Amino acid sequence: MTEGSVISIDEKSLQKNVTFLKKKMGKNVCISAVVKANAYGHGIEQIVPLFEKHGINHYSVFSYEEAIRVYVSLSGANTIMIMGWIADEDMPDVIEKGIEFFIFNIERLQVAIAYAKELNIKANIHLEAETGMNRSGLNAEELAIAISIIKENDAFINVVGFCTHLAGAESISNHPRIQKQLKNYNKMLSILEASNIHPKCKHVANSAASFIYPKARMDMVRIGIMLYGFWSSTEVFIQYFNNKANKQDPLERILSWKSQIMSIKEVKCGEFVSYGISYLAQSNIKTALIPIGYASGYSRSLSNKGIVLIHGHRCGVIGVVNMNMIIADISNVPSTEVGDEVVIIGKQDDLEIKVSAFSDISDQLNYEVLAHLSELIERKVIVKE
Repeated sequence: MTEGSVISIDEKSLQKNVTFLKKKMGKNVCISAVVKANAYGHGIEQIVPLFEKHGINHYSVFSYEEAIRVYVSLSGANTIMIMGWIADEDMPDVIEKGIEFFIFNIERLQVAIAYAKELNIKANIHLEAETGMNRSGLNAEELAIAISIIKENDAFINVVGFCTHLAGAESISNHPRIQKQLKNYNKMLSILEASNIHPKCKHVANSAASFIYPKARMDMVRIGIMLYGFWSSTEVFIQYFNNKANKQDPLERILSWKSQIMSIKEVKCGEFVSYGISYLAQSNIKTALIPIGYASGYSRSLSNKGIVLIHGHRCGVIGVVNMNMIIADISNVPSTEVGDEVVIIGKQDDLEIKVSAFSDISDQLNYEVLAHLSELIERKVIVKE
């Protein structure tokens, strides 16, 4: 664990987000909580039990390793779906545990069938269609081949779902492309069903698409960033509030990140601070050393730009962000001592630093900032009262 640094997860805010999204999606639409990238930096082992406690029973991950972390974090029967990487040697365990997974090329389908035959167990698959994102998925020709293989091996394959991924539903500029993708998806679904393969779960929408394109909700939506309290984009946020009398944001951030002062130093006017010569003290200043850095997920691009909260004051991060340390100017903060709280993300008194502040300064996406938070930082849950 990273010394002197802790990420807190607020259960009450998480519950509010789940409740809001369930109501918005409707009772007939399953919400699959996307918990890839260590649950968007929040911590799989901390987040998954909370989602389960508050009524989420479907989880989407990128890899086998993430799937296993979710598997051991759950207390009851839930569905886990791998959207990305599975090494061939891990396929038997995936099939045995009943974990569902995407089929995005013919090779993976053949590997799955081979192991399913060895185990004499049906593999639970989701056929992923290539509809225009040009990243992963079966094109029309490959889908026809897959259908033929599945029908020949019906005893070992359970086609649970048919899916695709929309290319940037959070931006209105992508609207024509998204409409074309949805048209392609429906055309490929018709081909699948005409072959007497009827997946029970049809899904295409992520957080943004589930709001911008309500018809794209289908049987299930794969929601990630919104469960954690963030809107996919400003455009999605504005569209939601359009024509609404109540302008209060229904989503709440559930993550805060705090550290503490490690050391305090007096720096004389004319002295440089940290590596190189990027920061020159223009007067006598007092600085605080804080034990986080780019190894923790605090980007080097925040050098001489970042802000932290100490004793209810905004303090600038000065000098180059180090691997394990940053330096803050505390000249205007009275009575500081070693061990005092430092807020990196979150609230202190009447002030708040949001993840979006990092994005504005460093040109990083919210997703990127969160995903870079080191897994070595301690995560703790603030239990709902």
